[in-house]
Amino acid sequence: MTNTHRLGHLNVLISGASVAGPALALNLARYGARVTVVEKAPALRGGGFAVDFRGHVHRTVLTSMGIWDEVHARQTHMGAQSVVDADGAPRVDLPAEMMSGDVEIFRGELAQIMYERTRDEAEYVFGDSITALTETPDGVEVAFERGAPRRFDLVVGADGLHSNTRRLAFGDESRYLRFFDHYVAGFEVPNHLGLNRTGRLYSEPGRCVGISNYDGDPDRAGALLVFRSGELTYDRRDVAAQKRILAERFADMGWETPLVLKALEQADDLYFDAIAQIHVDRLTKGRVALLGDAGYGATMGGMGTGVAIVGSYVLAGELALAGGDHRTAFAEYESRIRDFAKGCQKISGNAGPFFAPPTERRIRSRDRMYRLLSSRLLAGFFKKLTEKAATDIELRDYPA
Repeated sequence: MTNTHRLGHLNVLISGASVAGPALALNLARYGARVTVVEKAPALRGGGFAVDFRGHVHRTVLTSMGIWDEVHARQTHMGAQSVVDADGAPRVDLPAEMMSGDVEIFRGELAQIMYERTRDEAEYVFGDSITALTETPDGVEVAFERGAPRRFDLVVGADGLHSNTRRLAFGDESRYLRFFDHYVAGFEVPNHLGLNRTGRLYSEPGRCVGISNYDGDPDRAGALLVFRSGELTYDRRDVAAQKRILAERFADMGWETPLVLKALEQADDLYFDAIAQIHVDRLTKGRVALLGDAGYGATMGGMGTGVAIVGSYVLAGELALAGGDHRTAFAEYESRIRDFAKGCQKISGNAGPFFAPPTERRIRSRDRMYRLLSSRLLAGFFKKLTEKAATDIELRDYPA
C-alpha cells in the first residue's frame, strides 16, 4: 500500500475552516483520507490578526506540510513595536522576535494558502454547521443545520474557542472555559500615525490601546484594545453592544484613543472576546477529537496558531501510523500534544497583565523589565525564552 492510499478508506468530517481545520485537511490529504470541512461562515474568512511561528518545531511542521516557503514569502516583515507615553514618546522598544516570532503572517492569508492546497482534494461546505452527533459502532451520524444528514468515520472539532463540536460531544462551554479577567478587541483604523510595519502601545491602569501597521499600507492600520474587567454578559452576535462596551471602557483614555474610538463607530470587522483558555479533561471522546483552540485554546499570547498547526500534523500522522485505527491514533495524539499545548497556554496567562497592567507602578515595572530583556546583553536569552514553549515537543517520524 502506498503512502497516498494509507488512509484512503477513512472518511473524516472537520468542523471549522479558520486555521486548524484546513491544516488538518492538508495533513490528512497527504495520506489520501476523504475529508469534508464544514464552516458556518458563508466563505473563507480573510483578514484577522497576524499570527507567528517560532523555533525549529514550527518550521519542521510547516516544511513537511509543503507551505513553509509560501508562508515565508507572504510574511508581514513586521518590525519593532514601541510602548509610548500619553504624548507618544517611546518608553521601551519591543523587538520584532518578541511580538512577531521568526515569521509572521495574517491569519486569513495562512488559511487561504492551506485552502488552495486542499480544495481539490477535500470537500468544503460553507454556510452550514453541525446540529447533532450520534455515534454508532461503525461511525458518527451527523445532522446539519442546512445539509442532509451524513455518516463519517471520524469527526474533528476545529471550530475555535467557542466550539460547537465540543459543546455537542463534550458538554457545555462553561465546564471548560477559564476566564482571565481581561477582554480584547481588534479592528481596522486609518493609519493616521503614518506607521510602516511597526506599532505603538499605550497603557493606563487596566487598559491598553495599540495601533499597528503590519503590511506597509499607508492608509490602513489595526487597533488593539485590551481592558481588565469582571466577566461580562453580552451577546457575541450583537456587534453594536460590543462597540458600546468598548466606547464606555475607553471613553476617558488618553493618547490616540479618541481617534481609535471614532474609527470603531464605523468598523465592520470588529473582533471582541474574553481573554480565556480552554481546559478539557480529554481531547477525544469515541470517534470525536478536538483540535486547536477547540481543545486547548488561549485567546492571545499562547501561540495558538502554532499549537494548532503542530496538533494537526500529529493527529494526521498518528492516524497514518495506526492505519486509521482511531482508538490507537487518538490515544497517541492525546499523549503527545497535551503537555505541549499546556506549556504554551501557561505563557498566555500573562497576556492581559502585560498589555494592561493594573496600576501605574506595574506599568513602570513592565517597562523596566522589557527594556532589560530587549537589551543587547540579554537578546539571545530573550529569544530562547520566547521559543521555549514553542519547541517543547519531540516530533515523531511520520510517513512521508
